Amino acid sequence: MTRDVPPAVLSGAAPAAGTGHSPFTASSTGRLIGLDLARGLAILGMFAAHVGPEPSVGGPLGWAMELARGRSAALFALLAGFSLILLTGRPQPRTGRAGRQAVVRVLIRSAVLIALGYALVALDTDVDVILAAYGLLFVLTLPLYRLRAATLTVIAAAAALVMPQVLYLIRIAVEGGSWADAVIAHDPLARITESDGFVELFITGPYPVLTWLPFIIAGMAVAKVDLGRPDVLTELAMCGGALAVLGYGGSWLTLHLVPGAQAAVNAATDTTGAASAWWSDAVGEDPTAGVPAWLLVAAPHSQTTWSILGNTGVALAVLATCLIATNRSARLRWFAAPVTAVGSIALTAYVGHIIAIKALGIDDLPDSAALPVFICFAVAAMLLALAWTRFFRRGPLEYMLRAATTPARFIN
Repeated sequence: MTRDVPPAVLSGAAPAAGTGHSPFTASSTGRLIGLDLARGLAILGMFAAHVGPEPSVGGPLGWAMELARGRSAALFALLAGFSLILLTGRPQPRTGRAGRQAVVRVLIRSAVLIALGYALVALDTDVDVILAAYGLLFVLTLPLYRLRAATLTVIAAAAALVMPQVLYLIRIAVEGGSWADAVIAHDPLARITESDGFVELFITGPYPVLTWLPFIIAGMAVAKVDLGRPDVLTELAMCGGALAVLGYGGSWLTLHLVPGAQAAVNAATDTTGAASAWWSDAVGEDPTAGVPAWLLVAAPHSQTTWSILGNTGVALAVLATCLIATNRSARLRWFAAPVTAVGSIALTAYVGHIIAIKALGIDDLPDSAALPVFICFAVAAMLLALAWTRFFRRGPLEYMLRAATTPARFIN
């Protein structure tokens, strides 16, 4: 299946509270320019993963296509956590009536995202749509929005260390018994959507929320710190680099040190991909439960501790770099404006590209055609985003999402 990465769908929902004098703020909209730039890069990474050439083309192009896979999804998830804090109050969490209204807004948005996600699944493209899991992730992490950055960091680290092992054991139980079928049979979501419902969202799907929680929570923690201080951004970039080295390097080391680990991964996946399983998506997904060596890989979609650490590190480094660059260089802000515009209407761009894939029938392209199609997708998205944002503050679907939350204003 072609991999999917989500938009930071809460972006554009509300101005960045408390950032009116931040050097990263666009005065006309109150948005963090670097945040939108990071989203835009993730959108282009999504295009690369869905319609671009396979990494097997090799060379610099193949390396770039490989880099986009999985890591764009992690970047989006981290930015979604950041956006959740923007909506619920930054730098200080909203309390009282304002806090209750913010919570209801998030819950309504989550419901809309889940419905929209399953609507996109119904198009039957090769894209693994993450929006439903995304909506559920917002619901699960919402109770944490008042916590401090340090506390959120500890929770994110604990989730990264524990949840992959929990998911591994639950998947063994799912394959070894019939209880999951019984749950699905009584799951109203499964009946309505003709899917595996909550079992798929939590356990068996390509984006199980159990192992995607750390990305969201890490983004919430980042949103809690004072990004107006240059030393904070430098520390954030260094932290990202350290996590990337720890995640990918730790996987490489353990795969080489644990006897029989690489052979076990090769046998489980019926490939010879274990040699690059410490960073490459070529190894694929965990095909079966009960292969302990799989927990040692760091492939972007492997749902392991090493992969979460490595992907989070890359996401933090990209975000810090975007914030630093847009703060220091007006010329770069101008040059990056097309990508930033795409990031500012991320939900519209995400949904639009899946509809385009379906309409054009380009689920599976040969490499000779994939690169031109990817370039066309990227150029079209940037031009349309620039034209739209010249006159409107939010994208069409962002306006729809905001309008859907209107009932929240009646909360007392």
